[in-house]
Amino acid sequence: MNWKDNLNILSKLNAFKLRNAFWLWYSYHVSKNSQKAWMKGMPMSVSIEPTTSCNLRCPECPSGLRSFSRPIGMLVPETFTEMLVQLQESLIYMLFYFQGEPYLNRQFLDLVKIAHEHNIYTATSTNAHYLDDATAKKTVESGLDRLIISIDGTSQSTYEQYRIGGKLEKVIEGTENIIRWKKKLNSSTPHVIFQFLVVKPNEGDIPEIYQLAKRLGVDEVKLKTAQIYDYENGSPLIPDNPKYSRYRRLANGLYRIKNKMLNQCWKMWHSCVITWDGRVVPCCFDKDAQHQLGKLKESKFADIWQGKAYNKFRSKLLKSREEIDICTNCTEGTKIWTEE
Repeated sequence: MNWKDNLNILSKLNAFKLRNAFWLWYSYHVSKNSQKAWMKGMPMSVSIEPTTSCNLRCPECPSGLRSFSRPIGMLVPETFTEMLVQLQESLIYMLFYFQGEPYLNRQFLDLVKIAHEHNIYTATSTNAHYLDDATAKKTVESGLDRLIISIDGTSQSTYEQYRIGGKLEKVIEGTENIIRWKKKLNSSTPHVIFQFLVVKPNEGDIPEIYQLAKRLGVDEVKLKTAQIYDYENGSPLIPDNPKYSRYRRLANGLYRIKNKMLNQCWKMWHSCVITWDGRVVPCCFDKDAQHQLGKLKESKFADIWQGKAYNKFRSKLLKSREEIDICTNCTEGTKIWTEE
């Protein structure tokens, strides 16, 4: 089924977007080899945040913990339009997610439809508690290309150990509604993915999640390793099977991240994150927007993307990435994509 999704992404390309993507790739490699930040082109991927609010209380999520120091709110059409006007020519992929539950923003699907009409591949990630029949229909009609459903257990007792306050039956019901409306409307989209965040309480459910996905008609299953904030002394969420962990246990009993810290990051050259109120931050690891590089209400996006603050951040990353706090727990490249 994945080939259909891949073809759909390719259908969003044109000569300008391909040329822009080449310049991003080229400027990244020039910068990496010279250790001097240089940028030509505009981002081909962006994550935009519909809201910081969430109905669940997941223990390793700032939305769930209600721990943000930045303002909490909802993306409004004016901010979205301001971003889209400036980026529509270069964008291939738009993720309507950063923190929070997107479906709490009642205008979210209207914004998806606008992006779809501009020939941009659209995706979102949801806990699927708001996919009632009418919302599922509107989701399919919006043209959303990819729907990532977080489902971290195959029984309520397992699921609720991480998705605190959540109901597995709601996730399954919402999935069934989406699949049914795809069939009714004869739509190949959205490409539905079950994303299974592997933690110690649910790692025994991994075989069953593939069975459940097949039974429901889900297109794909992706396993994902969990980010733990205070991992050094271990955590009850770190899986027993090291295959599913972002961290390794040392001889002294302490834990360290598996990744080797390299002074490079492709994301800094091809994508960015925009918060609900228009703050531009470097990536999804900057959950509290501590590294704000600009704000759409104050500057044009091109001036931010090509500006002094952004290039200073890129240059620091190329020379000493370990000094950037959001990079120290970064696991770029450690997601588990292989299906069982």
